[in-house]
Amino acid sequence: MGKITLGPMPYMSVMPTLLVGANVKGKPNYMTAAWATVACMAPPMVCVAINKARYTAKGIEENKTFSLNVPSSEQVVETDHCGLVSGGLEDKSGVFSSFYGKLKTAPLATECPVNIECKLFKTVDCGSHRLYIGTIEEIHADNACVTAGRPDITKINPIIYAQATYFDVGKKVDSAFSAGKNYKKK
Repeated sequence: MGKITLGPMPYMSVMPTLLVGANVKGKPNYMTAAWATVACMAPPMVCVAINKARYTAKGIEENKTFSLNVPSSEQVVETDHCGLVSGGLEDKSGVFSSFYGKLKTAPLATECPVNIECKLFKTVDCGSHRLYIGTIEEIHADNACVTAGRPDITKINPIIYAQATYFDVGKKVDSAFSAGKNYKKK
């Protein structure tokens, strides 16, 4: 199998589709983002890349807090809408109902099975986007989506983003940190 060069681009094969929540001028706002990941285990941190022009970025800068909300695949229409429409042009506070946790300024989408409440740790200017790194202050999860004290991906059925397309979770392939034990040297 031959390889071809594709040039530099922001490509990862799959990413979680999340709703980034931030209060902007005292009102909850949610935007869709797929450029997010774990940043650190101890202390627990996550990060999300947001275009500098996005309305939600103003709220993160204003309050130094934000949330990452994990919608289920059944919420794809509402979730995609939050990425198509700017909160600066349309009030999106009614698309999802909001509640507040420990931080009091990071709106959490009630309808999403998992909500990650974050205090801004650091902002990194990366060019067109800023990388917002947040310390996880609390995780809120629907009881029905938790197995053995952890969010269960099969019960959440999160939206997966890949190549401008949304997918849901497929079947389990194998177990991490154990499948490789079956490796045989060539």
